Amino acid sequence: MAPRVAVIYYSATGHTHRLAEALAAGAAEAGAEVRLRRVRELAPQAAIAGNPAWQEHVAAASAVPEAALEDLEWAEGLAFGSPTRYGMIAAQLKQFLDMTGPLWQQGELADKVVTSFTGASTAHGGHETTLLSLSAVYAHWGAVIVPLGYTDPAVFATGNPYGSTWLSGRGEGPDPLTLRVAAHQGARLARWAGRAVLDPAPADARAGA
Repeated sequence: MAPRVAVIYYSATGHTHRLAEALAAGAAEAGAEVRLRRVRELAPQAAIAGNPAWQEHVAAASAVPEAALEDLEWAEGLAFGSPTRYGMIAAQLKQFLDMTGPLWQQGELADKVVTSFTGASTAHGGHETTLLSLSAVYAHWGAVIVPLGYTDPAVFATGNPYGSTWLSGRGEGPDPLTLRVAAHQGARLARWAGRAVLDPAPADARAGA
């Protein structure tokens, strides 16, 4: 049985979207069944309209299905991505994560295999704190965190073992090297999700018994 991976993200102007696509492609190449899902946009239309790149991406990404809690139940492997907002995840992804309480209470998120990716406009603008803030969520779930690690030579060039990141301040989309790292992260997630399929946790453990 192929592992199931859900890549769930928020992207305003498209950089995180590109990382999500690369990560999903890497997971699929590694044999996973993949769902690519965006979380709902919460910003007012006036704010979006004031940024042409934001407005353009909202229109371009409209064909990507919105994430639902059912996607979390479906998948063994989960990847979450968000641009950095003051060193934390964007409110749009936070709102989605805040809705997972019922699944957490039922033990449905325990032993999920999870990884994270992000981007910021400056080199020290919160890449790592954003990824680590997501790890705190996963710890509460009882999920198994799969960091990117220095598991591919390309990671030494991009420099972040916590997860794929992109320095977006130049206005350009992620470069080929960064997309290669994101694809590697997706493949790594798929392999660990495959191990979860082969050795699932007992139902009583998932229920917190």
